[in-house]
Amino acid sequence: MLFYGEYQHSVDAKGRVIIPSKFREGLGERFILTKGLDNCLFAYSLEEWSNLEAKLKSLPFTDKDVRAFVRFFFAGAAEAEVDKQGRILIPQNLREYAGLEKDVYIIGVSTRVEVWDKSKWESYSGDENMSAESIAEKMAMLGI
Repeated sequence: MLFYGEYQHSVDAKGRVIIPSKFREGLGERFILTKGLDNCLFAYSLEEWSNLEAKLKSLPFTDKDVRAFVRFFFAGAAEAEVDKQGRILIPQNLREYAGLEKDVYIIGVSTRVEVWDKSKWESYSGDENMSAESIAEKMAMLGI
């Protein structure tokens, strides 16, 4: 399943957030939540996590940067389980990493879902980094 779209939700006092129903369908009742790039969180279905794990295992562990990235990615990972209200509990260490306090954006990004602090997402998505022209130029250089 491919994920797309963006949704606004709030983290409650216990650190729980509603996962949009469209995303729950693809992620499943249990999925992996981990530290992502750009100070957001990444969520992967168990199947996609397994695929990613296999790719990372194939990288040369003798490379210092590979070891650092694998540590970052796996040490920050936690299994999330959706409750009857469609919420997950985001562990404290992940909330702190992503700066999640109250309002969040939950966005679909192809094979993963990302959870962003509202102000960080609005700043990032309004930034020059996200201008359609700039992105199109970079994609053209990649042959896309």
